[in-house]
Amino acid sequence: MSATVAWEHSGGLATVTLSNASRMNAMTRAMWRQLRVVFSEIASLSDVRCVLLQGAGAHFCAGGDISEYPAFRFDPQSLQHFHEVEVWGGLQAVLDCPVPTLALVRGNCMGAGLEIASCCDLRLGAHSSMYGAPIARLGFPMAPREAALVQQAVGAGTAAAILLAAESVDATWLHHRGFLTWCEPDDALQARAEALVARMLALSPQAARLNKQVLRPSSPTQQATPASAYAYADSAEHREGILAFLDKRPPAF
Repeated sequence: MSATVAWEHSGGLATVTLSNASRMNAMTRAMWRQLRVVFSEIASLSDVRCVLLQGAGAHFCAGGDISEYPAFRFDPQSLQHFHEVEVWGGLQAVLDCPVPTLALVRGNCMGAGLEIASCCDLRLGAHSSMYGAPIARLGFPMAPREAALVQQAVGAGTAAAILLAAESVDATWLHHRGFLTWCEPDDALQARAEALVARMLALSPQAARLNKQVLRPSSPTQQATPASAYAYADSAEHREGILAFLDKRPPAF
């Protein structure tokens, strides 16, 4: 099955599903572009009252599809285009969605998955779900606007642990810190999600849209990142981290 961002619409609910079965729903470049298109289409529909965003199967999203990285990440211009146009275009479309968005998180929610979940208004996580962005092991940082988005959602301390110590944190940690709105046992997760969706669908759609405008936090990410932020593209550590991962060996930094 190909990697896709699929969606369906029924009874006021739009369900968006990230799917890349062989890679725990890791985001390909095409999926980032699809995410933007999907949420732009949803935003144009007046009868959508809420959006449920999930991963197919046992995971939400394990990050970016690293198998694609050698083809573009080592050139500053193509790296900048990837983050500023493809990735940010998808994230901004989720942020701009005019109706409430609920992320339903099972399994791994890493890197790109954490960024996508950070764009949602509400987050429901399974007890066993895990969160992080261990990209320092791959020799590169989180792009500036993406890092600001994640820091705003998870808090400065957790963002530092995730990015500086490559820490993976569990659902309980993030529930206590406010990132997860709800945290449920794995076997109760689906029923809880269905109950939450039913509750939101029964509310005033006008009130939901207006409340979302009031509650939407000021964005720390309005300005595009300068090209200099991607000057590391051809660095030895960047190449070594990605190629070591693909070769299934420890990196030699």
